[in-house]
Amino acid sequence: MVVHQLAPADADRVFAALADATRRDIVTRVLQQEASVSVLARNYDMSFAAVQKHVAVLERAQLVSKHRRGREQIVRGDVGTVRAAARLLGNLEELWRGRIDRLEQVLDELPGGDPPCPSSAPRPTPSS
Repeated sequence: MVVHQLAPADADRVFAALADATRRDIVTRVLQQEASVSVLARNYDMSFAAVQKHVAVLERAQLVSKHRRGREQIVRGDVGTVRAAARLLGNLEELWRGRIDRLEQVLDELPGGDPPCPSSAPRPTPSS
């Protein structure tokens, strides 16, 4: 099995594409069921051309692909790219959780056992 990894430039395109609510909605719809651009356009209060532009951004980010069926452009979601983005976010979460675990270890090693309570710590005095 080939594990799809996102190169930094690809990750930038994916997350930039997903930064827009309409594009996230389009991806959600076409992951559930492929649809023509014209069918997708009926779901949004914008022009057909605007929806085409959103689909083009998603296609450049490889979150969707298009193919012709007669006169229609059919849009299909690419679950591989979505999974790669999820893995990247999972790796970032792992790093964050590791830092939290290390912080807990440091706090446990403080003299006296428990960390000092923030309300009992001396307050700095304003300097003049």
